[in-house]
Formats: sequence, C-alpha cells, structure tokens
Amino acid sequence: MIDVAAGAALFCLLLSALAVARRGRASLSATLYTLTILPCLAQAAAGLAILGGAAGGQMVLPIGLPWLGAHLRLDALSAFFLVIIGTGGAAISLFAVGYGRHEEEPGRVLPFYPAFLGAMTLVVLADDAFTFLVAWEVMSLLSWALVMAHHRRDEVRSAGYLYLLMAALGTMALIVAFGLLAGADGSFAFSEIRAASRPVGVTALAAGLVLIGAGSKAGIAPLHLWLPEAHPAAPSHVSALMSGVMTKVAVYAVLRVVFDLLGPLPWWASPALILLGAGTAVLGIFNAAMADDMKKILAYSTIENIGVIFAALGLAQAFLAEGMRAAAALALSAALFHAFNHMAFKSLLFMGAGAVLTATGRRDLDGLGGLIRRMPVTAFLTLVAVTAISALPPLNGFASEWMVFQSLLASPRLPHLGLEMVIPAAGGLLALAAALAAAAFVRFYGVAFLGRARSDAAARALEVDRAMLAGMGVLAALCVLVGLVPALVLDRLSPVVTALTGTHLPVQGDQPWLTLVPVAAARSTYNPLLVFAFIAVTASLAAWGAVRMGSRVVRRGPAWDCGYPEPSVTTQYGAGSLAQPLRRVLGPVLLQSREEVEMPAPGDMAPARHRVVQGDPIRDTLYLPVVRAVLWAATLIDRLQFLTIRRYLAMVMATLVSLLLVLSLWG
Repeated sequence: MIDVAAGAALFCLLLSALAVARRGRASLSATLYTLTILPCLAQAAAGLAILGGAAGGQMVLPIGLPWLGAHLRLDALSAFFLVIIGTGGAAISLFAVGYGRHEEEPGRVLPFYPAFLGAMTLVVLADDAFTFLVAWEVMSLLSWALVMAHHRRDEVRSAGYLYLLMAALGTMALIVAFGLLAGADGSFAFSEIRAASRPVGVTALAAGLVLIGAGSKAGIAPLHLWLPEAHPAAPSHVSALMSGVMTKVAVYAVLRVVFDLLGPLPWWASPALILLGAGTAVLGIFNAAMADDMKKILAYSTIENIGVIFAALGLAQAFLAEGMRAAAALALSAALFHAFNHMAFKSLLFMGAGAVLTATGRRDLDGLGGLIRRMPVTAFLTLVAVTAISALPPLNGFASEWMVFQSLLASPRLPHLGLEMVIPAAGGLLALAAALAAAAFVRFYGVAFLGRARSDAAARALEVDRAMLAGMGVLAALCVLVGLVPALVLDRLSPVVTALTGTHLPVQGDQPWLTLVPVAAARSTYNPLLVFAFIAVTASLAAWGAVRMGSRVVRRGPAWDCGYPEPSVTTQYGAGSLAQPLRRVLGPVLLQSREEVEMPAPGDMAPARHRVVQGDPIRDTLYLPVVRAVLWAATLIDRLQFLTIRRYLAMVMATLVSLLLVLSLWG
C-alpha cells in the first residue's frame, strides 16, 4: 500500500509538471482537476485498506541527505490522514472542475494545486525528520503560491506576506524541535527518535516547539492571525483544501511527534493544551459571529474547530499521563473523529461560498439574501453543512462534539487539583463555543440565503453547474451518512487509537440499532437513527396538523415589518443587526469593540454617523510590540552600513577581543 500512496503523490507532481509545461492554460483546467481526482481516490482507498487490516510498509528513496535518504512509511496514523486528504481532495477537485471555468487566473492555480495535494501526502508518509521538514516546507510554499493567485489585489498581497511569515516561524520551530529530538548522534529517523530516551525538560520543550510549529499552520490562538486573511484571499476551492485538509495535516504533525515519537507527557503539560484549545474555540467562533464576509466567517470557524480538536488532544494527554487508557482512547477518538467531520462540512461550506461567489460575484452577507429561491440546490447542500457545523443532531458534527463532552465527563477521576479546576472551565468554554457556533451559522445562512435579495447581483443569481453541485453533494452525503452511522468512522479509528494509547473504544458496529456507546451503555449512549426518526415523525405530524387543522381560506396582507410601512429590503435584519447583541455583551472584552456616534449640532445639515470600531487584542498586545521592536532594531542596524573605516576596524577588534574572552572563560 505504501507504493500506492507514494505513487499517488508522484502522480500529483506529474500533473503539476504538465500544467507548467502547458503554461497553466485555461483549456487544461477541467482535464487537470478531473485527473487529480484519481490519485486522491487511490490514496483514500489505500488508507482505508490499512485501517481495515492490510499491511502498510516502508520505502527508502535515494534522495535527500546522502547518508539518510528519504524514508517513507505507511502505518495506521498515516493511513487515517491519507483518507482525509484523499476524500477531501477528490470532492474538492470534482467541485473545481466547474469552479475552474470561472477562475480569474487559472495559470496561477493549476501548476500548484496537484503538487499541493502531493506535498500533503508526503508529509504524512515521511518517516524521518529531514523528509518531513522538506515536505512540510514545500506544502507551505505551494499553499502560499495558491493564496497569492489573485496577487494584484492589495489585500491578497498583505495576506500572502503574513502567511509566509507565520509559515517561516512554524518551520523554524519544527526544525529546532527535531534538532532537540535528534540528540548528539544526529539521528533523524523516526524509529530512532521514538526509541531514544531524553530528559523530561527536553521532551516538554520539544512538544512546545511542535505545538508552535504545527499550531501556527492549524490556526491555534495566538498563532491564528494569518488564517482569516489567507483563506478568504485564496480561490474558493483552494480555501476548502487549506481549511478542510491542510489544517488536519498540522494536527497529524502534533499527533506524530507528541503522541508517537515523544510518548506521554507529564500531567502538568496537558492543562495548557486544554485551555489553549478551549480558548481558541471561543475566540474563533466569536470572531465568526461578528464578521460580514462569508469566507472570513468560515475561516474563523476553522479556528474554533481546531480549538475543539486540540482541547480533546489535551484531554487525551492528561488521561495517558495517569494511565487512564480507556478515557484517553475516548478523547483521542473524539479528536480524530472531529478532524474527519470538519474536513467534510468545512470543505462543503467553502464550496458553498464559492458557488455563491460564482453566481453573484459577492461574498459580503449584506449584499446577498434570497438565494434559496435562485440557487435552491446550493442552498440545500449548504444547509446540510450549516446544520452539521452547528453540532445539531443527527448529522456528523453533533456526534463528534458529543464524544468530546463525554470525554470531559471522565475527568473527575483525574487525581490532580489543577486538572480538576482546568477541565470544567474548559468544558464551559467549549459549551459556550458550541452555542456561539449555532448563533453564528443561523446568521450566516439566514442573511445569505433567506429573506429578499439585498442587491441586483443576488436577485439575478443562477444555480451553478453540475460539477460544482456534484462535489458539494458528495460531502453533504458524507455528513449525513457519518452522522447517521458514526460507527463507519469510529471502528476504522481503532488501529490508530490502539497504536497511540494502547487500547480502543468498543466495536461500535456491533451495537444494537447502531447505537453509539463510547464507554458503557450504563453511562452514555446516543442513537442517531432514533433521533432522526423522532425528528422526521414529529416534523411530519406538525406539518400534517398545520395543513389539516388550519383554515382553508386564503388571506393576503402586507408582511409584518415592525411597524415600518416602506417595503424596502433594508428593513430586513442584516449581518450587523444580528451580531449586535453578542457584540455589545462580549465585544468589549474579546474584540475591544466600541460604538461611536457623531451627532451634528442643531441646525447643522451634516448627517449623523454611527460607527462600530473593533480591534484585535492579540495583535495589538502581542504582535505589534514585536513589530515595533524589529523595526527599531532594523533601523539601528541599518546605520552600520554608513560607518567610517576607523569605526569598522574598531568593531572588528571589539568582536575579536569578545570572542577570545568568551573562549578563555569557556575553557
């Protein structure tokens, strides 16, 4: 199976070479995206085969460092993330067959898109630090090139620059982490890193550096600033790939190093990860509830879901440190399950936003509205994704978040007071994030698809083509199927969870009526099929009762508009009005928001103005001081190029004396 996975990555690179040779011509678009589906399906099939019990394998390629080569290995953990990359990549590529026809500059997307998929595949197959870092950096650079596809826009160039800086920071942290793990003998093979012993301090420091390096790519706070800028700047199918798939590759990096190569961390390392994940979830979804741009809302929501995943990983580490393997298996299964589900519904949402952008040319909520009548299929498929991401039963988002909360309920058995205080607080933050997610996506869907059109572009919108709808339909069906039968994913996770925790959940497929029983039937169960049947029956009875018992007399009258008689679309609730209650309650703390009113004096004909001013506490308190310090140091150092010869000679002499002094003291 390693041959299939490696061959799929190579085929993606060959497709990129074909696009370069043809100079990214628009006529190549549909063919290239169609061909890209094939390696994605192949690697998804290879991953499923490994998770089903097939043998993995290893491979050493004669490239890279002369004494090392490039080691590739396919195990259960790699296989699961191959399924994510392959499934997401295939559906998004199918969507791109249609979306690519409307791409402004296909020549700046086609050469990089298949290679990006291939680089992500190589990251999860790498079995030594050098190969991993090279594949990671190639993935980062290719994703940066895709973000910069529409580089003529100022906001795109700014987003690309910020993304490049954060990617460089992440790679630097990973290099230092692997340098610590390699040790004095300089061994970079994962097998030798896994077998080595090291002090607890070095282990914790390496884990922290990996969290910085991979967390910056995933979008964990406070390293998330690039994500809400870069994802909206990229073409929509690229945004879907970055948010739905690339962030999971970052999660893989944390799992590979922290859970596999390092082993269990001390218990005191887990509270920081738990609170970091829960805080990230609240921060991300609150920003999503305030944003007005469809793609920026989805980007902030990605931050929230990554926070949920990292909080579950922190719980798994806490349980492992105390030898509670069953609870650790539950928390880790919840994290992996949510990673898979997020790939499905977030990719679908970005594709829905891309369909709206294709049909209307707009992605601002207040310029849309009424699209459920103009784009009924897109509206229905987006509704599936909105329901899933809001964690409403019986779709897949509810199943994985329900498991996260079940793992939280196992925390009272932990013996440390610090964890007993941190985990309930994190549970409250995650519950708040879940409530804010429902509010944010009611606003997202209601303003964009319901009501009346707020612009001519929305009023003239037409449904998108079949390829785009087919790509969206695949992921919508996956959200429904996995939500109704979560055992399809959870039982495939058993080899991964066993490899990392030593045990796994009970076999879910053997439960009666496909009931989800993560620990024991006496503690907690969830049956999505019964929930679905209850919803269907009660909704049908309510509809039947309304029809049978309601009056048959047709009455027509003006729509209630809160007492405002003018039939204008501006009387509808907009994105800002729906966000106002949350902004006034939480905005001053989380966003430093304030409202400014300019009221002219009596007799002055100038208009009155009402403005909402929002800031970013993390950017203002953490990043801007660093930027100012760097600019100050750069200005100071810049003076060195204008010194006289005498001062240069004096500097050389002072440096030489300083080095000799250091050597004498060292000896």
